[in-house]
Amino acid sequence: MTMIRRRALLGAAATLPVASTLALPHVARAQAGFPSRSVRLVVPFAPGGSVDMTGRLMAQMLQPVLGQTIVVDNRGGAGGNLGAAEAARSEKDGHTLLLGSASILAANKFLYAKSMPIDPMTDLAPVTRVTTGTVYMTVNANSPYKTFQDVIEAAKKNPGKLTMGSSGTGTISHLTISKVCKATGTDITHVPYRGGAPALQDLLAGNIDMMFDVIPLSMAHVREGRIRVLAAASAERTTFSDDLKNVPAMKELLPAAGIDMQSWYGINVPAGVPADRIALLHKAIVGVVDTAAFREKMEPNGFTTVVDSSPAAYGEYLKSQEAIWKALVAESGASLD
Repeated sequence: MTMIRRRALLGAAATLPVASTLALPHVARAQAGFPSRSVRLVVPFAPGGSVDMTGRLMAQMLQPVLGQTIVVDNRGGAGGNLGAAEAARSEKDGHTLLLGSASILAANKFLYAKSMPIDPMTDLAPVTRVTTGTVYMTVNANSPYKTFQDVIEAAKKNPGKLTMGSSGTGTISHLTISKVCKATGTDITHVPYRGGAPALQDLLAGNIDMMFDVIPLSMAHVREGRIRVLAAASAERTTFSDDLKNVPAMKELLPAAGIDMQSWYGINVPAGVPADRIALLHKAIVGVVDTAAFREKMEPNGFTTVVDSSPAAYGEYLKSQEAIWKALVAESGASLD
């Protein structure tokens, strides 16, 4: 499977060299009249989380390329479904983009089998993926748990007593703890939040024992010594970040479990947007993601950049992901209907 504090990333985005954005071609101007007004980037989670941070950096760098203002519109709720539905029902003219996640685009239709407001495969059109993010287990720096094994041993001694916060029921953080509990024979209580940011605040306050989530939201706290990273939920270690390269991964910790949890994030538009506009948006977004400036902001914070060769290639990837996430949801036993 190929998935900070708000102040930290926004500050980083603000310090991007002007040349790193303005040197990119104004590809949108090749088509007269598009975009003709501001572009809305729907982020289907609350402000301050990892997806929001990615969206704001993307908007800041994409704006000079498209030649129009990019407005980030946070529409959290229902595991991202509210924002996804808002984007899908928007005008089919290419002026609304959705920054979706693996959970929204591939898992939610199985979590919300009866109440899912849209079908991402038919109500949204693919443009390209932009980043992937490994999931990590983190604890408060004052926690007595120094290693992944410490957590598992404590969970076995005290079934149901340890708590793990997540960005919501059915999200990759929830599905990860379900797989880890099954592989280790433990019972850890899942505490869902409306996004990663409020879960992180409770971790910092000592109100929950741990989190499993993508790491960008927590990196500033990791570097300042307030959070300890115990495990990567990917099969292999992360090698692109000096802060994370020594964190053990699942092949080392649970070699027989076959766990490799990563999330991915991509740009979609409402189904029905003209193909030439989708192609133009693909070129513009890929041009941003492929820059060293974008990559250098993402990688130190635990994200890697990824793009698809065409919207059709991203569409095929989405189809392949449905079966994977359907199995993960079934294994977790989660249902949100």
